[in-house]
Amino acid sequence: MPFFDDADKKVDCTGGGHMIDQIKAFIIDNFMFGNESGLQDDTSFLEEGIIDSTGVLELVNFIEQKYQIQFADEDLVPENLDTINNIWKFLAIKQHLSN
Repeated sequence: MPFFDDADKKVDCTGGGHMIDQIKAFIIDNFMFGNESGLQDDTSFLEEGIIDSTGVLELVNFIEQKYQIQFADEDLVPENLDTINNIWKFLAIKQHLSN
């Protein structure tokens, strides 16, 4: 997924692979007990029972602490945080807007 469109602006998603790998590792280690089978980039954390609402807050805390990215209340929606792909897109937009 190198690029995606968001309200007529293209956002480059090719540079955050290391960050996404670290987030994916956090999810596997903390919510899947080290068993990554079945976790794809488009797997819904909530639908598959990987992360519950409390887990989402733990994930947000991890991202905020590790990468100094601040989430607003309106950012805490499945469209931003329910899959690896959603996180990838959200972080790309946050970084794009902060530049």
